[in-house]
Parts: sequence; C-alpha cells; structure tokens
Amino acid sequence: GCLVVATGGGPGIMEAANRGAFDVDARSVGLNIHLPREQFPNSYITPGLCFQFHYFAIRKLHFLQRACALVAFPGGYGTMDELFETLALVQTRKLAPVPVILVGEEYWRRAFDVDFLVDEGVIDVEDRELFWYAETAGEIWEGIVKWHELAGSPLVHR
Repeated sequence: GCLVVATGGGPGIMEAANRGAFDVDARSVGLNIHLPREQFPNSYITPGLCFQFHYFAIRKLHFLQRACALVAFPGGYGTMDELFETLALVQTRKLAPVPVILVGEEYWRRAFDVDFLVDEGVIDVEDRELFWYAETAGEIWEGIVKWHELAGSPLVHR
C-alpha cells in the first residue's frame, strides 16, 4: 500500500506535516474545514488532494476510514474532539484499532489526565493502552511500524 500524510490542511503543525511530505516528493492530503474565521489550506498539500468539508463529522469519518495511525500534537478543542472520538471508537470496537500517539507527554499529561479517569471508574485500566506518548519523529514512526508489525499488518517491508 501507499502511505500518505493526511492533515487538516491548515497552518502550524498541519502545514509542517504537509511540507515535510512535499520536501521529499511524497504525497499529502489536506482535509480542510470551513470555519467562521476562515482557515485556508496550506500550499504544501499535493495538488488535487485538498478536500473541503463543511461538517466536522464527515471530515472525521474520512480521516478515520483510511487512517493507519493518529498522531496528535498539542492542540485545542478540534484536536481533543478528534482524539477522543478516535479513542471512543476504538474502545467500543466501532473502529478497528489504530495506533494513537500523543506527541509531547508533558502537554498531554496536563491536558488529559487518564489516571484520574481510571481512578473515577469512568474508563478501564486497559484503556490506558489505547495510546502512548512520543517526543520525536523517530519515536513516532518506529512506534507506528512496531504496532503494525505486532498487529500482523506491517506498513513497510524491512
């Protein structure tokens, strides 16, 4: 299969991901959303692979339908929405498991206190295993590759 980078298509870390793919002549997708304060697609998305969405739910569906991993960087409500939707769908087995990587452990431990949720009894102890933390691109990639190898669905052939 062919792997592509898919982002929300906006600025910041999304633009950085699309640019990283652009810089090595790889394809990348931008799934842009119409917002009140207009977010314009960044210029590093592969031509023909920028898609405009009006509804967040439809956009998330397209992200998750094809994702072989979710890499979440520090962000706000939109990031939290996509992260928790993915975790809830995997937890309830409505979505086939995918590796979920939270980049920046210090940020994520403050923003999302999973131990508190376990202590409160609203999620199970094993739900902590639905994601892990990473700090570098190398850690992210190696974790995704290892996860898929252990799942019997290798992404790359070594």
